[in-house]
Amino acid sequence: MAGIEQAGSSDDMRTYVFGQHIIKATQVFFKTPLSFGIVNRMPVQPGHVLVCPLRKVERFRDMTSDEVSDMFLSVHTIAKALEVHYEVTAMSVGLQDGADAGQSVKHVHIHIVPRRKGDFKNNDDIYPLLEKNDHVAFDASSTRERRTEEDMFEEAIRLRKLFPEMYTKDL
Repeated sequence: MAGIEQAGSSDDMRTYVFGQHIIKATQVFFKTPLSFGIVNRMPVQPGHVLVCPLRKVERFRDMTSDEVSDMFLSVHTIAKALEVHYEVTAMSVGLQDGADAGQSVKHVHIHIVPRRKGDFKNNDDIYPLLEKNDHVAFDASSTRERRTEEDMFEEAIRLRKLFPEMYTKDL
């Protein structure tokens, strides 16, 4: 697969590039030829996940048309499944494109966050949390609690069951 940014490829140690970070395959729950879905190290709500192009690409403008189509079709498929699974009434879907928009991981990614009425005091309170989320999740000095590798693996296994095998067979 030319252009795919997989850092490692042995079956038990596969990893994926996520900007300046390496993500273990155990955190991946969804994969297409051009995109992948990962559980979140520090979700702002239960079910908060990320969808990224497989190729390391920093800005949305630099994605190919095929990558954009694939990523948004993946977001659509994942969001529908999460809405049913988490029994929520809405979704927040967000893309921060560039540092001035709050992007901290230098890799295009879309946040999908299951929502329900009253989950935040003010509906827009979610946006500052999303802007800080990636900074905090990968900042070793942060005091905010990160989920364990085991917790993320267990969530990825649960989420994989929501999708047809075509999206999970290589995981």
